[in-house]
This record gives sequence, structure tokens and C-alpha cells, in this order.
Amino acid sequence: MTFIAALLSSTQFAMAGIRPGAVWPDNRGIHINAHGGGVLRCGDTFYWFGEHKADTTSSAMVGVTCYSSKDLEHWTYRGVALKVSYAKGSDIERGCILERPKVIYNKKTGKYVMWFHLELKGQGYAAARYGVAVADKPEGPYTFLRSGRVNPGIWPVNLANPDTTALTEAMNRKPELQWWTPEWMEYIKQGMLTWRDYDGGQMARDQTVYVDDDGKAYHIYSSEENLTLQIAELTDDYTAHTGRYVRVAPGGQNEAPAIFKHNGTYWMITSGCTGWAPNKARMFKASSIFGPWEQLPTPCVGPDADKTFGGQSTYVLQLGDNFVFMADIWRPEHPSDARYIWLPITFADGVPVVKWTDEWDITSLLKNR
Repeated sequence: MTFIAALLSSTQFAMAGIRPGAVWPDNRGIHINAHGGGVLRCGDTFYWFGEHKADTTSSAMVGVTCYSSKDLEHWTYRGVALKVSYAKGSDIERGCILERPKVIYNKKTGKYVMWFHLELKGQGYAAARYGVAVADKPEGPYTFLRSGRVNPGIWPVNLANPDTTALTEAMNRKPELQWWTPEWMEYIKQGMLTWRDYDGGQMARDQTVYVDDDGKAYHIYSSEENLTLQIAELTDDYTAHTGRYVRVAPGGQNEAPAIFKHNGTYWMITSGCTGWAPNKARMFKASSIFGPWEQLPTPCVGPDADKTFGGQSTYVLQLGDNFVFMADIWRPEHPSDARYIWLPITFADGVPVVKWTDEWDITSLLKNR
């Protein structure tokens, strides 16, 4: 018997409201396997997309799974939305790393567009690519289009005229220019790694996508060796980058971005970079999606708030004027047993607050969606 099967056989499945950190069963009584994911609303139905995790590896052995729900509590398994490929050398070959899938709907094309972080099989985290796929129905099947680095040969809007001579000299000063020294960090802020990756394109790891009120979509991802966030505008069909992008918090070591907008202000919750181990969530705000972004203290309140309640941000779901913070409790020894944290976001003096609660009722939020 597999680890997760043994877990399921000994657990009583009766989902009562939202219980962060508990085992969440689908319609088959099986723990939902949709990690690092996001939720898309289509009419009165919600679709949850996420990484399928195996019992013993975090590599992608199946692909991106999809579940649907009318009430955000009871979930029906809809199958594998994007399957990994068994073709040797495929970008999404079985055994690659495929993380943080998010789906958005394009009203102009009628297509559902999935973006995700992709690492090529056998290369660890060296590739640092985005992946994009499209479908005619929310549940798929999705057709893989391409993967790659972001905006090759283009400078970010807020780093238009860097001193590339100085940055080249800094890169060539290895090993005497040591990582994490104040001098090294200053070069990072000036764009040393942006310049290093200029020709081949910017690194793209932990990521999300966001559609603004005007219909424009954006790709938000951890870049520059996870030291700097970047926000890149997408084309009208949401399947490629336009070339306009910005750097956010250079050298700040942020990943796991989750973005939302409230009363005209953009908010972004992120995490630090500590591998699978939880850390203290960060929060940023801006009046424009291209910034400037201001960092604020963690929004989390309650037991283990300094470790984001043991989880890591993945998405913020909007329900009318209400918002739900979504995070993952990773269990790398048994990846399929990773758990989910969903908590309501409240506001204190206009600032988001995520307060821990053992169990809560989401139906009141659904009435206002």
C-alpha cells in the first residue's frame, strides 16, 4: 500500500467548512492532489488547478490536475488537465519539474491559458523557464505551446540604461567578488544578473499570472537566482510576453508570489527562499502594477505566523469584495501528503490581515462574489 493510500484508509473524510492543514477529500474520498495551484471561476463553477505530487518524488510524473466545485468545499476530480509527455527530450517529459500552474481565461480568443514554472528533466533547477499551454475548456485537455526564458534582449522598464561595462567587470571578478557581500549585493541591485541573462532571457521560477480590471494580463515570477521578482506584461492572447517588464525588490530574495487588488491598490504576498521549509511571509503594495512597490510587514497573525502557519503562499482567490489566501504546507518526504491552507483575508486600516483559524465557513463569502 502506498503512503497516501494508507493515510486515506485511516482518515474519516467529512469536509466541514474549510479546515486549513487537514486532509481534504475529493468526490472519491481521495486527498486533493493539486499543489502550488490556483482557482479559476467560470460562471458558478470554480476550477482548481495544481501540481500532481507522487508519493516519493516532487518531479512531475503525471502533470497538472483539475478539480471543480460549486461551493469551494466539495471538489470533483476532473482529471489531468495537462499531461506530461513520454517523448524523450520533450520540454515536459515525464520526470521534469512542473510547478505552480495557474489558468486564466482570454475573452478575446475564448481560450483558457495555463502558465507554469518548468525545469527540464535531469537539469535540476538550472533551466528556470516558464511554460504555457492552452485549452478550449477549463478542465482541458491543455495543449503545450512552448517553454523558455522571459524577454531575451530586452531591459526592464525600471532598469533602462544600466552601466553594462561596470556590470561586466563585476561578473568577471569572480571569485574575489564574493556572494552576499555588500559590494556584491549592490551590483545585484544595479542589474548584474539581469545583464548576465540579457541575451538568453530572464530566469522564471515560482510564478503566478494576474488579469487586471482592464483585461491586461501579467506574469509575476521569481528571477535572477530567486533574488528579484519580475512582473512582465502578456500579449493580448495571454500566451507570450510583450517585452514590457519591471524588477521588484532587487536582491530581496522573494518567491511564491500571490497578487490581488483591493480598492485600487495592488497587494502581493510572497515568501523568503528557504527551500521546502516555511518562513515568514512578506507583503508588498503598489498603486500601479509596474510599481514602485513598497514592502510591509507580514500579513499573518496567530500561531506560527512567523512561519506563515507552516505554509507558503501560492494564490489569492477573489470572491467579490472578499479574498482568500491560499498556501501549501509542503511535505517533501511524502509529497502527495502536502496540505492546504486557505484563510480569509480581512483588512485593518486598509491593510490585509491573514489570521489563523482552525475551521471556517466560506459560504458567507460566496454570497458576495
